[in-house]
Amino acid sequence: MKNVVEDLVRTLYTELLPRVPDAHDCPQCREDVCVYALNRIPPHYVASLKGEVLSKLDLEVGQSRTDATVVLMEGLRYVAANPRCGRRTA
Repeated sequence: MKNVVEDLVRTLYTELLPRVPDAHDCPQCREDVCVYALNRIPPHYVASLKGEVLSKLDLEVGQSRTDATVVLMEGLRYVAANPRCGRRTA
């Protein structure tokens, strides 16, 4: 069983990171952002490879991707302002 939303969040993280100037890409911050997003986006579990492929195609377009993008941007900004990794904010 797999939550395909997690793959989408990790892909979007990489795409969106350069758009948030104060974002920090250490392992702690990366996981904090992904957890922030995954706790706010409904999961989508699949149990087969075929289901995974079809679900990923469905998630790549439309409202699901838009919703995930918005939540991930919120997470990037939140974690940048409140890093737990020890980095000081400006």
